[in-house]
Amino acid sequence: QVQLVESGGGLVQPGGSLRLSCAASGTTFGFYDAAWYRQAPGKEREFVATITRGGITTTYADSVKGRFTISRDNAKNTVYLQMITLKPEDTAVYYCNAHLPLPSGPGRDYWGQGTQVTVSS
Repeated sequence: QVQLVESGGGLVQPGGSLRLSCAASGTTFGFYDAAWYRQAPGKEREFVATITRGGITTTYADSVKGRFTISRDNAKNTVYLQMITLKPEDTAVYYCNAHLPLPSGPGRDYWGQGTQVTVSS
């Protein structure tokens, strides 16, 4: 059973920085693509960033391009989200996702419990 545990959230002032971590257990993390999503109060969960299994390719939502960086360390079974120049609209619960591609079908997805990020003065 894959387990994902996020950490690193908190309260930060506008313009500040945070680094989120997502530690995976119960599997070989290098088999999975990884992503971060977020959900603000009253809104649907939205995509933030993704990184392929080997860490070669990354993709970002337009709203975070140039400010957020996703990375991973497969030896540590961990994926990171470095966030700089944070804005109040970045306030949300941030969720880690691990996606296992399968030869057929949509693959399997696993989620962490989320970590709160609040950007406020």
